[in-house]
Amino acid sequence: MHDLLSAFKPDFQKTVDHLKTELSSIRTGRASAALVENLNVEAYGGMMPVKGVAGIGVPDAKTITVDPWDKSLIKAIEKGIRDAGTGLNPVNEGTILRITIPQLTEENRRELLKVIGEKIEEARERVRGVREECKETIIAAERDKEIDEDERYQLTDELEKMVGAMNEEIKKIGEDKEKEIMTI
Repeated sequence: MHDLLSAFKPDFQKTVDHLKTELSSIRTGRASAALVENLNVEAYGGMMPVKGVAGIGVPDAKTITVDPWDKSLIKAIEKGIRDAGTGLNPVNEGTILRITIPQLTEENRRELLKVIGEKIEEARERVRGVREECKETIIAAERDKEIDEDERYQLTDELEKMVGAMNEEIKKIGEDKEKEIMTI
């Protein structure tokens, strides 16, 4: 692979990794620390992720526990989780928060599929943005006489193959998540 394309490979991979992170926070009716760990809560005069102020546990398939390291933050963590728009409702048990994951209804599943579709489209848009940036770099390299016209066409073809592979990976990730959501 040419150095021009190699320089952009990490940007493509970051897009896929970001999509995986985003989709892991979408609930599937099964408890997972990923559902709450990146939610922002107000702590120490700023916004921090839950994983930065508390230990998160998953004692069973339907329950998440959040154990704040500083017990004075329990109300702020409870409020942050409740206000995050995830549909999760923590129960304050004094020193820990217990979150029971509700069963997904058909309507909830359809809404989650819409959200997944939006996240996938955002990832595709980012891939297109990286592709355009890479194309501009290739054209600039030809203009500066670093590569010739044949090499430009070759690099453009390789770039399109790379973009195709990234889009296939994004599609597969989305299909897997949709299947997980729709499985009862």
